[in-house]
Amino acid sequence: MADSERLGSAVEANQGTLIDAWTAVRAGLRRDCGARTFDHWLKPIRLGKYRVEDRTVEMVLPSPFMARWVESHFAERLALAWRTHAPEIRAVEIIANDNIDGAAVYSAEIEAKDAPLPVEEVLSSETSTLDPRFTFDTFVTGEANALACNAARVLAEGGVAFNPLFIHGATGQGKTHLLHAIGHGFAARNPGSTVLYMSAEKFMVEFVSAMRARDTLGFKARLRSADLLMIDDVQFIAGKGSTQEEFLHTVNEIMATGRKLVIGADRSPQALEGVEGRILSRLAMGLVADIRPADYALRLEILRRKAAGHPGIPEEVVLFLAQRIASNIRELEGALNRVVAYSLLNARPIDLDFVQEVLADVLQASQRRVTIDEIQRRVCQHFDIRQNDMVSARRARAIARPRQIAMYLAKRMTPRSLPEIGRKFGGRDHTTVIHAVRQIEKLRASDAEMDNDIRTLIRTLEG
Repeated sequence: MADSERLGSAVEANQGTLIDAWTAVRAGLRRDCGARTFDHWLKPIRLGKYRVEDRTVEMVLPSPFMARWVESHFAERLALAWRTHAPEIRAVEIIANDNIDGAAVYSAEIEAKDAPLPVEEVLSSETSTLDPRFTFDTFVTGEANALACNAARVLAEGGVAFNPLFIHGATGQGKTHLLHAIGHGFAARNPGSTVLYMSAEKFMVEFVSAMRARDTLGFKARLRSADLLMIDDVQFIAGKGSTQEEFLHTVNEIMATGRKLVIGADRSPQALEGVEGRILSRLAMGLVADIRPADYALRLEILRRKAAGHPGIPEEVVLFLAQRIASNIRELEGALNRVVAYSLLNARPIDLDFVQEVLADVLQASQRRVTIDEIQRRVCQHFDIRQNDMVSARRARAIARPRQIAMYLAKRMTPRSLPEIGRKFGGRDHTTVIHAVRQIEKLRASDAEMDNDIRTLIRTLEG
């Protein structure tokens, strides 16, 4: 009797053979892909029919979208896993079926065997570090982030000469989303490749743990073998001597072997304080792409996409939120989610009065919140100078005066202390900030043009 006939007979007589193989496949997928990715995309898969004639097993998902995503990202891995645990099976077909219970032979026996993996196994998985929600399809592009998004797409698609890619932007503007999207795109284009994303804080914690466990070789090998390594929030390695040394060696090794490196930070390499010059020079040698705060048009488009899933949100509410919440995208999306949640919990329709009631604290805070980064950007735009000049040592009047104005506005419009303001301007002493504030106050009283410039900047920043 042929192998296919034997398996077919076993399936017809008893689902145990197929179920046992599927249980082993699922356990391997969860171990290799990580709990988060597995639970979101792979756990919904149900075991379908086995076709004896072409030795193909069906994998059934509840929607065409999920079926397409799993097909593009996990088809080869599923086929390999099945061949490992059931060599008679030659192919896997991924299909969608809304009536998933009727189409599948999946049983409670598998669910019972689907016990959580030990914590250390979940944490050791590299692919679990990528969030399935953050893809290029879900990233809204506008003038503020076009350069960074285009660079990210080019790198993910393999048509890029620059290395590393350094993406920087203020908190909540989308740089982490882009890093995850690069990871998903790169993995889809390069099946079997190793993609690793981690924050600089996790890099530091794992490095210290490896030193304590006397396993630094394992730590080095894991990072440096990645085909694509992405380190986010690199500003957090500032002042960490041994961590910076290891980070530098990792960067050198990744770049020397032609592997891809992507770095995320809240500021440009030149503005990173407490980071060694050797590191900064390497981070700046590729492409540095910034994500600026989202303008009104981009905020509006993001909200419209989010609101599309909630038909009860009027257009006037979307327009209102896009206008009033300009701090960052994360806060904007959070405000919309809060409105929707309160509406559902209280069974109330969403209108402007309801939004203003629910978001009273957010709207009040957004009116008065201005950051030093935003002040620096606005002043640089107004006086047509580079943002790097804000942190440089240059003393030419064309640079020094706008810098003093920015310090003055930072003292007036933010709750930051004098030492904090000084650090944001290239590590200057608090006495320098005091001098700048007093100098601008004098000039405003005697120079009408200066006073008008500052009034214009204040109106722009407040509006």
